[in-house]
Amino acid sequence: MQLHPRPTAGEPRLWAFPAPERGGLPNGMTVLRCHRPGQKIVAVEVNLLAPLAAEPTGQEGVATIMSRAFSEGTDRHTAEEFAAELERCGATFDTHADHPGVRLSLEVPASRLTKALGLLAEALRAPAFPEHEIERLVRNRLDEIPHELANPGRRAAMALYAALFPAESRISRPRQGTAESVARIDAKAVRTFYDAHVRPASATVVVVGDLTGIDLDAALAQTLGAWTGNAPSPAAWEPITADDTGRVVIVDRPGAVQTQLLIGRTGPDRHDPVWPAQRLGVYCLGGTITSRLDRVLREEKGYTYGIRAFGQVLRSRADGSGLALLGIRGSVATDVTGPALADLWQVLRTLAAEGLTDEERDAAVQYLVGVAPLSFETSAAVAGTLADQVEEELPDDYQAGLYARLAETGTVEATAAAVRAFPPDRLVTVLVGDAGQIAEPVRQLGIGEVTVISGS
Repeated sequence: MQLHPRPTAGEPRLWAFPAPERGGLPNGMTVLRCHRPGQKIVAVEVNLLAPLAAEPTGQEGVATIMSRAFSEGTDRHTAEEFAAELERCGATFDTHADHPGVRLSLEVPASRLTKALGLLAEALRAPAFPEHEIERLVRNRLDEIPHELANPGRRAAMALYAALFPAESRISRPRQGTAESVARIDAKAVRTFYDAHVRPASATVVVVGDLTGIDLDAALAQTLGAWTGNAPSPAAWEPITADDTGRVVIVDRPGAVQTQLLIGRTGPDRHDPVWPAQRLGVYCLGGTITSRLDRVLREEKGYTYGIRAFGQVLRSRADGSGLALLGIRGSVATDVTGPALADLWQVLRTLAAEGLTDEERDAAVQYLVGVAPLSFETSAAVAGTLADQVEEELPDDYQAGLYARLAETGTVEATAAAVRAFPPDRLVTVLVGDAGQIAEPVRQLGIGEVTVISGS
């Protein structure tokens, strides 16, 4: 019997994020395409430059209602007919409004891409915005708001944004509007917002999937390329300032058996060279069940089922006016709220005094870089990331370079970035819980002035 030598591993190769091809349509729409052999479900993302800061004062939430109304009928199809046509294509369609703008997402089998692009173009080009559908969407949104207010995590986020940012800034108020502002939205308001901000020349379409045998240029030309409109007005980018003076806001929930924690401040966005080191350091601090925060508060003390540190881009701009939210979130039992916060602050002080270990840094790099190929197995994951880069005014090769920069980041750099992200004396702490039980123990910690607000 012939014996064959045992296979041996080759040299590891750094995985590269898929590179898109950039182009455009005659109507001014930017196109990013990425051919992914074998991905028979094609993902399409459309970015519309309609930021929340452009919403009229008193009508916050109109961008959300408009985004939801894109699937509620066009000049050719009623809402029911539009849904049926999408179903015939085997397509899923979703929309979302956030601070950078409005996003439309489509997934469809490659064999029906052209048909689905036609429906997408129809929704963008000629949305009907029928009055009865807008009224229904407004009612639905009003029904959602009490549930969001009752959710401790959502309520904590609302309180943190209101504490960090000035009241006149759009970013200080709920993304999808308040009950008062949503109640003022009607079909005329939606149409006015659409007419003012939705233009092909300020939009970008991202197409990712197996494009074998598809004449994408022709498909785009006869669908999204047929959308016309006037030149866009400059986007309404308001200056954003934040106050991270150390203080505590307690959202009172009498009788609550748990306290929801959300601790945060603002920091640099992904245009800042510190972002890779910051991501690495924040991951070491609280990105996984083996991180420092979990190791102390969960494993050693049993205060929580899990606590996480994170960095979330709020607005990213090439001119340097962007910012991210740096936060720590989790929940603990009411009676250990004070001790849990004391230990959390001690973790931050120890980090500043002693730094991260090489083992922590190495494990974080291995995970963040190693998991990347799995994170982008689907067309939707790649398309979503490319669309994020468009929203954040990042170069097309940003994600590809990020993993190389993470691998090059040393322990000292990661430590410095994490310490800079969470200085113990410059954190705004929001607690959603029973103020009668937690206010005094928290005051005794000396982490900032304590204010109690109603949880209703």
